[in-house]
Amino acid sequence: MVEFTDADRNAVYRAIYARRDIRRFAAEPIPDAVLERLVEAAHHAPSVGFSQPWDFVVVTDDETKAEIASIADRAIAAAREGYEEPKRTEFAELKLEGIGESPVNICVTCDPTRGAPHVLGRSSMKRTDVYSTCLAVQNLWLAARAEGVGVGWVSVLYPSEVRDVLGIPPHVKPVAYLCLGYPANGFPAEPVLQQEGWRDRLETDRLVHEETWSDDLAGATDGERTLGS
Repeated sequence: MVEFTDADRNAVYRAIYARRDIRRFAAEPIPDAVLERLVEAAHHAPSVGFSQPWDFVVVTDDETKAEIASIADRAIAAAREGYEEPKRTEFAELKLEGIGESPVNICVTCDPTRGAPHVLGRSSMKRTDVYSTCLAVQNLWLAARAEGVGVGWVSVLYPSEVRDVLGIPPHVKPVAYLCLGYPANGFPAEPVLQQEGWRDRLETDRLVHEETWSDDLAGATDGERTLGS
C-alpha cells in the first residue's frame, strides 16, 4: 500500500488548484524525458473496463501545426459570428490557441472499438470511452503543471479535418488537441477567462446537492453553469 505524506497530499492539491489553460508559450523546448513522463502519466489514467481507449499523436512539425492552426482560424471565425456585440468584440480579443507557438502539440484520441465487442461496464453507458479519455487528458494536465509545463486545450477545431491532417483512422475520435510548452508569462493566479472578465468560477455550494437534486440552480443560465478553464 502506497502511503502519502502530508507534503505529497498538499502537492496534489496544489497542482489541481494551480492548473491553468495556457495560450502563450516560450520558445524553450520540452525535454524528451519530461514529455515521456507526461504521456506515461496520461496513460495511467483510470478507464472503464480498463479499456485504455486513448492514443496520443505527438506533433512537433511546423507545417503540420500550421495546417491545424488554419482549421482553428476558421473555426474561431465561425464561432465569433455566433455572438452579438459587445460579446463578439470581447470574443475576438481572446487568445484561444497557441498551436504554432507551443513546441509540442498532442492530439488525444479515443478508439471506441478497443476491447470490443464487450467492454466491462460500458454496456449501458456507451460514452464512457470518451469520459475515460478525458481522464487521461486531466492526468497529463496535472502532471504538466507539476513539471512547470503549460497546457492549452484547443476546442475550436473541426474534428474531421483534424483527423484528415493527422491521418487518424475513421473510427477513432479526436477528443482533445493540446498545446504544450513552458508559459511565456508564467502561470496566472486565476483562470485566464476569469482574468479577462469572461466568466467567474461558480461557488461550490451552488453545485452540491444533498441526497436528491435541488432547485438551487433553477435560475442559472447554461452560461452561468459553465466554468472557465
